[in-house]
Amino acid sequence: MTSLKLNNKIGVIVDSLRLPLREGLKAVKEMGADGVQIYAVNGEMAPENLSGQSRKELKSYLESLGLEISALCGDLGGHGFQDQQQNKQKVEKSKRILDLAVELGTNIVTTHIGIIPEEKDSPIFEAMQSACEELGVYAKRMNAYFAIETGPEHAVRLKDFLDSLSTNGVSVNFDPANMVMVTGDDPVEGVKLLKDYIVHTHVKDGIRLKPVDPRDVYGALGYGGGTDHEKIAQMVASGEYFRELQLGKGAVDFPKYFAALQEIQYNGYLTIEREVQTNPTQDISEAIEFIKAFKVD
Repeated sequence: MTSLKLNNKIGVIVDSLRLPLREGLKAVKEMGADGVQIYAVNGEMAPENLSGQSRKELKSYLESLGLEISALCGDLGGHGFQDQQQNKQKVEKSKRILDLAVELGTNIVTTHIGIIPEEKDSPIFEAMQSACEELGVYAKRMNAYFAIETGPEHAVRLKDFLDSLSTNGVSVNFDPANMVMVTGDDPVEGVKLLKDYIVHTHVKDGIRLKPVDPRDVYGALGYGGGTDHEKIAQMVASGEYFRELQLGKGAVDFPKYFAALQEIQYNGYLTIEREVQTNPTQDISEAIEFIKAFKVD
């Protein structure tokens, strides 16, 4: 296990702890992580709710703890950017989240854009492509990235979509468990395929119990209602189709996954995400130790 000698920093999605923000940040530091990812869509962290003074105070508090922000989460839910009518508002909100990210010291905002259709001439594909092109150009100007989370479609289709954009300002937040649980894709092969786009990763584990239509997990325009992280968390908790598990207990082959990241010279964060309701503090503490077992002494 230790022969890999990872030197990546370890992050935690602070919202996974289900604590008030500053309590969560303090807990993450005490667990021994290097940084945090924070949701910045609703509530106190939404750009429109965070004054200039509040931003300075938060940045100062993070610095006092010795924590960095690995990324902000800007997932707007619904159908991502599949609905052309909603995209103007969603694109503007995403830009404000990226502005906030840069102000707080990170250049990455992770998001779900919706399931990418196979049909490249479909209105949905065109709507998603147009929105991501605008976001990618905006991010690139700031030397920043909107990072699409893996899972809703196979890595091959995601790469084809990214290749169709004019910049890499829209890139990838690689989540191996989503691939294992939803599409049955191979994370190791996915890393190799998406190597030019990976700017952030989630460290999460799980198993697939039976095939599931990704639209039932992530939603799709014209296919029932939208979805969000709460619905996904409910599906994870029910365990009918897939189950999120502690690191090392599921189907993600972490020695091979970490080796693949090392092979492509990924030097960004390994950020722990935990979507279950049981004991996130204990699970995340154990996850940090799990990753540290692969790190340089």
